[in-house]
Amino acid sequence: MIEIIPIDTESLGDRSYIAHDGTVAVVVDPQRDIDRVLALTEPRGLQITHVCETHIHNDYVTGGFQLAQRVGAQYCVNADDPVSYERVPVRDGDVIETGDMRVRVIHTPGHTFTHLSFAITDAAGAPAGVFTGGSLLFGSTGRPDLLGFEHADTLARHQWNSAHRLASELPEQTGVFPTHGFGSFCSATQAEGLSSTIGAEKTANPVLRQSEDDYVTELLAGLVAYPAYYAHMGPANAAGPGDIDLSAPQTADPAELRRRIDAGEWVVDLRSRTAFAAGHLPRSFSFGLDGSFVTYLGWIIPWGTPVTLLGETEDDVALAQREMVRIGIDRPAAMATGKPEDWAGGEPLATFPVVSYDDVASARADGLHPYLIDLRRDDERREGYIVDTQHLPLHQLLSRMDEVPDDRQVWLHCAAGFRASVAASILAANGRDVVLVDGDFYPKAITAGLEMAAEERVDA
Repeated sequence: MIEIIPIDTESLGDRSYIAHDGTVAVVVDPQRDIDRVLALTEPRGLQITHVCETHIHNDYVTGGFQLAQRVGAQYCVNADDPVSYERVPVRDGDVIETGDMRVRVIHTPGHTFTHLSFAITDAAGAPAGVFTGGSLLFGSTGRPDLLGFEHADTLARHQWNSAHRLASELPEQTGVFPTHGFGSFCSATQAEGLSSTIGAEKTANPVLRQSEDDYVTELLAGLVAYPAYYAHMGPANAAGPGDIDLSAPQTADPAELRRRIDAGEWVVDLRSRTAFAAGHLPRSFSFGLDGSFVTYLGWIIPWGTPVTLLGETEDDVALAQREMVRIGIDRPAAMATGKPEDWAGGEPLATFPVVSYDDVASARADGLHPYLIDLRRDDERREGYIVDTQHLPLHQLLSRMDEVPDDRQVWLHCAAGFRASVAASILAANGRDVVLVDGDFYPKAITAGLEMAAEERVDA
């Protein structure tokens, strides 16, 4: 019997998989911290014979190259992918045999031109599942624009055909095991559910229910912005990523922290946004581990800028460090743990106020009318927004800093408070007087009595 073990990377919205027959294992799309894979295979006595990549990933640095080298497995990558390392080149129709497992290679372009899926059966031919990477997701598909929007229409049409090929060639009871779709920006839309089958996708997935033209039109119209660090992932994966070092960085004292800040390096505070607002090292940045830490750090930071991590504990720093290596930020410059008073070396801490949407409504009712910036993405803004606000998506903040007033207090909001805290810390470090609006935008902003507008009005 074949067992499939998923390995979730919730921070990036991805899954890796181990398929095994009790003796040998095939690993699909492993993340860079391969110790998580080995922690599952070694106690079970499994020999990893093959590591398979569905595609050259755009949203994370793969661990496939290192895992295959570490355990002596065959590294199966599309023969047409222009990689700079030796691999086992596989093509559509190839069959990988290992133990009681048979893995058929299926070319499923759409997310990329060379994208593959891997359909696995037991020795008798009974289906165990299909690893679909960024092709057929739960109720969705992978997005087709990551190689440049000039290719998006062509790839979207490939995606439609690939999904229909999987649906026509595989039994309906075949389990579907995608890499993306759990929060990853590689998904065209966010998937729903914890598991699926080919039969379930035939019933629920728009790609299998719409005509090709309708699917392509709807898909392209719904694409949203994706993180800037994606531009660096493909080249890193094609080059063959090196091993990682997760040992603790050097410890920085207050003088060293100040020197790094003065040099323009990023000193990143991992505590919650409310703790940061209550007191933080001046000109440090808020990227709490309780939010989308690595997605937005990688999205916003000028690539290659040294990062120093500030955490309450060494475990906090270790978690952040693990998240960072997954997107190719390999080594923090330094770290410090404890409390902000420990990091400031006797110097005053910086603070800024935290308010609620009720406070925003009260201030407007009292005629104060604070200057309010909406940091959500364009697609979120279209669904509904507070009238008389400036729209400045967080990922554009550094390039549009001159649009933020420097002669009045600025109130900042997003969908839940994480992005607003990031923006508040960046703006405060650049001399702005800021206020963090904390809390969920829906329904609190509506029930607070704030006047709303939307292209399609959102009801409370």
